[in-house]
Amino acid sequence: MKKQNIYKIIMLVILAVTITFMLTTMVMYNKFSKAYENNYSGINGSSSSDNKGDLTEISLIKTLESFKTMLNQKYIGEIDEEKMLESAIKGYVEGLGDPYTEYLTKEEMSDFMEETNAEYVGIGVYLTENKTDNTILVVGVMKNSPALEAGMQEGDVITKVNDVAYTGEDIDEAIKIMKGQEGTNVKVTILRDGKEIELDVQRKKINVEHVSSQMLENNIAYVQIDSFDSGVAEAFKNQITELRNGGATKIIIDLRSNGGGIVTEATEIADLFLEKGETILITKGKKDKEELTTSEKDPIIKDIPVVVLVNEGTASASEILAGALKDKYKNTTIVGKTTYGKGVIQTLYNLSDGSGLKITTEEYYTPNHKKINKEGIKPDVEVDLTKDANGYYETGIDKDAQLLKAIEILKK
Repeated sequence: MKKQNIYKIIMLVILAVTITFMLTTMVMYNKFSKAYENNYSGINGSSSSDNKGDLTEISLIKTLESFKTMLNQKYIGEIDEEKMLESAIKGYVEGLGDPYTEYLTKEEMSDFMEETNAEYVGIGVYLTENKTDNTILVVGVMKNSPALEAGMQEGDVITKVNDVAYTGEDIDEAIKIMKGQEGTNVKVTILRDGKEIELDVQRKKINVEHVSSQMLENNIAYVQIDSFDSGVAEAFKNQITELRNGGATKIIIDLRSNGGGIVTEATEIADLFLEKGETILITKGKKDKEELTTSEKDPIIKDIPVVVLVNEGTASASEILAGALKDKYKNTTIVGKTTYGKGVIQTLYNLSDGSGLKITTEEYYTPNHKKINKEGIKPDVEVDLTKDANGYYETGIDKDAQLLKAIEILKK
């Protein structure tokens, strides 16, 4: 009997402890549930969009912390926290799926700013990441550059640098290798018409002149713009004024393989042609409100026939200028191939640690509200370049089919 009583007492104690634990758990659950609702729920218990953002942020932080903990516990190699953080930020931004929005590390930001300067050491090419097949595409070759001397041309695909294979995702690394000490050589393997070609290119100091011009036959002013970097609008104005004073009565503006640049440089050039108050550009940002960029000055060029040369590498700010002249300057003819179709504008934000964030903030349209993004500008007269016996595009002034067509049009 005593043993049975002791057993009953023990069972009652265990039962009491179990019930107490269950009641305590329920009370604490209710308490924390109410606290959660108060802190993270909107009116009437429905989550607001801001609160969802807070929860997503908390979830992201917790996820990264859990990965960090596991890697610190299990990974046998060295862990570079700074590099991992940069990679995490890059991956987060890339998750947008926008090829133009990107996070730039401090080093990448420095390289980006260097590219906008008028001088650097390299081989003298304009490259882009071809998202379609993940390759490095040559969209332009600078005049008098080592790349041009070695035989590189627009449309080539760079597959290797110094015998190391690179894809479009590795474009930044490939560019770093092609830069270097002046006078040294770099081996660049390109793919052209299905054949691999090895080029030995000497790195040189490149003085970048983004605007060049000359007088052609029949008083035709030829002006080539290869990029819309700082000072281009002023350089264009000075050179076109000099050509006009020299007797030019017609103008060819060559925007082929011009991948864009600073939007205001392009709009300032359009301003030279359009009447004061004319629309140059229509932009639409996050809040769906359209904004107009209009001509602020009286034109210095009026009633002069203009041909704009374009091709598949004509993009962004170049398309803004071509579209503005096509829509609003009545004496304009577009010649060449349909342009790239980059109808979005990026804003570059400088971050406090020296890194940067480039964000697609606006989509733009021509003055007549024609969409450019992923569509491009179609030429009034479509012309292909011809190739010589070795498969090289014929770009000499006497064989350039697109330029010759422009001259023919202006002669009429």
